[in-house]
Formats: sequence, structure tokens, C-alpha cells
Amino acid sequence: MTDDEMEKSYRSGLPGALGVIDTVISKIEAVILAMGVLLMALNTVTNVVARFAFGNSIMFSGELNRILIIMITFAGIGYAARHGRHIRMSAIYDALPVGGRKVLMIFIALFTSLVMFFLLYYSVVYIVDLHSKGRVLPSLGLPVWIIYLWVPMGFLITGIQYLLTAVKNVTSHDVYLSTGVVDGYKDTETEV
Repeated sequence: MTDDEMEKSYRSGLPGALGVIDTVISKIEAVILAMGVLLMALNTVTNVVARFAFGNSIMFSGELNRILIIMITFAGIGYAARHGRHIRMSAIYDALPVGGRKVLMIFIALFTSLVMFFLLYYSVVYIVDLHSKGRVLPSLGLPVWIIYLWVPMGFLITGIQYLLTAVKNVTSHDVYLSTGVVDGYKDTETEV
């Protein structure tokens, strides 16, 4: 199943209001990521055409791409957490029995959620500091702090996602890497 198919068919495995929140966040992430990638591609292609056809670059193109990279990166961390695509170093984890893996996964999800909320706090402090300095982007004229609003939003969504993963593991029999991804490895080897 491709990423697009997963996102279109995504249904939270969480009960009630938590499932609704999880699904709504999933849809918002999908729109942000799709729009960000498309806008970045359009901006880059337009800038290249302008540079070679007219001899001048679009002066705000670099700033716009910087904003879009920040947006895609911090919307993408929540997406990666939702689909169990985060980096795992699992040698000890894999050696544990199912009960031990479940306990460890709950701890990992809760700890990661706390780290995301900690980073959320410090990203807000950073944005407040940027706001107080009054810096603006030279070409677009936007205050610099505005482009970094994606950072705390990304940490918030990722923190919520890991918290929901912990809830899913507490309320479920199986071990889940995210609210919709059961722990396990796919056998991708083929015989030659």
C-alpha cells in the first residue's frame, strides 16, 4: 500500500473522541504536506524558468522555499509518527517477549511524547524571543517569527501522536508502533 493509499484510507484505531482527533489531525497533516511539496515544486520550477528565460530570479523564491521546508519538516514528523516510520534501533526491544515489548513501547511512546512537549515549550520561547527582536524577511517583508510557527505545531502534533500511541498500547492486546501500525516486520526478501 502506498503512502497516498494509507492516508486516504487512514482510520484511527482509537475509540471515540480520541479516534476523531487522530483522524482529523491525519487529514490536516496530509493537506499540509501535499500543499507544501506542490508549492515548493511550483516555486522552484517557476524560479528556474524565470532565471533562464528572463535572466532574473524571483527575489522571494529562496525565502518561500525556506518557509515551505520548515512547514514540510515539522508537519512530516507527525506523519512519520502516525505511520510508524520513525527510526528504530530495536536490538534490545526485539529480544524481549511480547509483554516486555508492550511495556517498553508504552514507555518509549510516553517518553517521546514528553520530549516533544518539552521541545514545544522551548520552540514557543524561541518564537517569543524572535517576535521581540522584530526581524523581518528581506524580500517578503514577513516577520521572521511567523515562519517558525510550524515548529511548535509539529512538536504538538507529534507529541499528541505519541501520547495516542501509548493509549493505544495500554488499551489493546497487540503491540503498536503507532495508533494504526502493529509491531512487526514484513518479509521483503524474495528468492532469486
